[in-house]
Amino acid sequence: MNKWHVMLIEDSDEDVTAMMRGVRREDLEITIHRCATGDQALDYLYQRGRYAEADQSPRPSLILLDLNLPGTDGRALLAVIKDDEDLKSIPVVVMTTSNNPKDIATCYRRGANSYQIKPVDYARFKQSIQIMIAYWFQIATLPDTN
Repeated sequence: MNKWHVMLIEDSDEDVTAMMRGVRREDLEITIHRCATGDQALDYLYQRGRYAEADQSPRPSLILLDLNLPGTDGRALLAVIKDDEDLKSIPVVVMTTSNNPKDIATCYRRGANSYQIKPVDYARFKQSIQIMIAYWFQIATLPDTN
């Protein structure tokens, strides 16, 4: 069984709790690494500060990115990730409440691999997470994280 690392960049504790419940799967070994701000995510990705040790910041197999973050927001963070030769192969799924066509277009232009609008209803939110996890870890072929 593969061990997958998902980087969850989300400032809402409630959304993190819901995502953690939706990601749990008996048939997949998934570890979630949460960053609550864009700046914290940059430290993680570049192994700086408290993430300087490689075992504290394994390369993510998938990044789940909220747009509205304190500090460096998700739009800017997406641009940094997709402009970096070492990071741009990591799939980034934007998960946000924004259904603004400008945000959607901007994210795809900057290289987002998927854009999902978070359902307000918990049951639908959990279902969308489960479908997304099944797609990325059972259907799609992801790049090697080594």
